[in-house]
Amino acid sequence: MSLPLPPRPSPGARVIVGLSGGVDSAVAALLLRDAGWDVQGLFMSNWDEADDDAYCTAAQDFQDARAVAAELGIALHRASFAREYRERVFRHFLSEHARGRTPNPDVLCNREIKFGVALDWARRLGASHFATGHYARLGPAPGGVVGLYKARDAAKDQSYFLHAVAPHELAQTLMPLGECEKSEVRERARRAGLPVFDKPDSTGICFIGERPFRAFLARFLAKSAGPIEADDGERLGTHEGLAFYTLGQRGGLQIGGRHGRPERPWYVAAKDAARNTLVVVQDQDHPLLMSRALTAGRWHWLAPARREAFSCFVKVRYRQADQRAVLVPCADGGARIEFAKAQRAVTPGQYAVAYEGERCLGGGVIETLTPASDASAAAA
Repeated sequence: MSLPLPPRPSPGARVIVGLSGGVDSAVAALLLRDAGWDVQGLFMSNWDEADDDAYCTAAQDFQDARAVAAELGIALHRASFAREYRERVFRHFLSEHARGRTPNPDVLCNREIKFGVALDWARRLGASHFATGHYARLGPAPGGVVGLYKARDAAKDQSYFLHAVAPHELAQTLMPLGECEKSEVRERARRAGLPVFDKPDSTGICFIGERPFRAFLARFLAKSAGPIEADDGERLGTHEGLAFYTLGQRGGLQIGGRHGRPERPWYVAAKDAARNTLVVVQDQDHPLLMSRALTAGRWHWLAPARREAFSCFVKVRYRQADQRAVLVPCADGGARIEFAKAQRAVTPGQYAVAYEGERCLGGGVIETLTPASDASAAAA
């Protein structure tokens, strides 16, 4: 199987590939090596060793990265950016949860760590570029800048998580898997004899891994119990703290069946911080869960900043289908987004990311919501 090769480098050009120990970064390094780049690997361990536990796979991931580097015949460096991760990503992550919001640490992890301190580290090693196994495409864009585009494999596209990376950093970045299907990547790894060809994809919090989330968060944030109420005010139970729940959440409420209530699941619809109350509903499309517009904080533009309202497509969470919307730039540098159709469980702290066709225009943190109807506004 032949995968698209990255652009050929100038003679002697060096690229540092972030080798995570997974199949995607391994094939990224393979493709770059085959295209003629001077490839070296970098394994980042960014969660403190003292906090390691059964859910942290860093030790095994490093061994897998070493095996890949040996198979490819490339040097492998190891660096810890744990201090930077704590200060620039995890502190914000905890702060947002403490406010009852739901942050997305992967966006900051990309901006601050992978395409921040790791890119700087690569430059110090004499590299002209830094490369990753992300599924996204980089290419020319109007105005002579490097544009960020969706991956060919729509099911794996990660442009949502990359929208906050600065354009000048994208210009020093290579993403060889942008034109590849995931199945092609695994097959190429198998044929090349890479030992991670069938390794499962990583999930969970960036650099921390997949683990019981509420128990993990409780290690850093104090629990603050309060009532769980239905939208009509009936008390249904007790929550452990607003920080441990997110809008639209279905599981983990421990409400059970209620006399006079239909046998249907409950969903988190609102967080009343003033009363420390979690409001839940039984209809997954209840008006309290629907928003027709949102405001985002300072908008990070990957395209020339717009001054007038324009039509585009917007995602308010990863893997969401594109939603038609009008983006209205605000005088304070933020944006108002008005949707053609009401959106479910739009969540403050997450990111709204805009697209024109395949190109990612940028994004911003969701701050406030406009209910889908006057009725829902009154209920809220």
